[in-house]
Order: sequence, then C-alpha cells, then structure tokens
Amino acid sequence: MRRDPSLQQAIEAAGNGKALAGRIGVTPQALSQWSRVPPRRVLDVERASGIPRHQLRPDLYPHEEST
Repeated sequence: MRRDPSLQQAIEAAGNGKALAGRIGVTPQALSQWSRVPPRRVLDVERASGIPRHQLRPDLYPHEEST
C-alpha cells in the first residue's frame, strides 16, 4: 500500500507513527493501515502534527487563497 505524502509528513512531524497514533488516540497498527488520513481523523492529525488540513485532505478542505 502506498502512503499519501502528507500523511508521511504528519508522521515525521510527530516523531514517528507510534507517537502520532498516541496523540490522536488510535493504535499504531490502525495508523499503519491508512493510505491517507481518514475524514474523521483530519482535524486530530492536524492538531497533533501541525500539518494543515488542506494539505492532509485537499479533497475535503480546499486551500482558500487569502486576498
């Protein structure tokens, strides 16, 4: 399974998969099965990693340009 680059970036920002899983309340095994961040976990991953939601799931959270 290929992991989404933004999910990989969130894992690295948290330190590792175990650290990110612990911060968002899932098991490391569950996290290891994700190919990208599930919709119900986007905001948790954003808070835990600092990676913005529009980067984690641009299909759900389009980036709004500031004017």
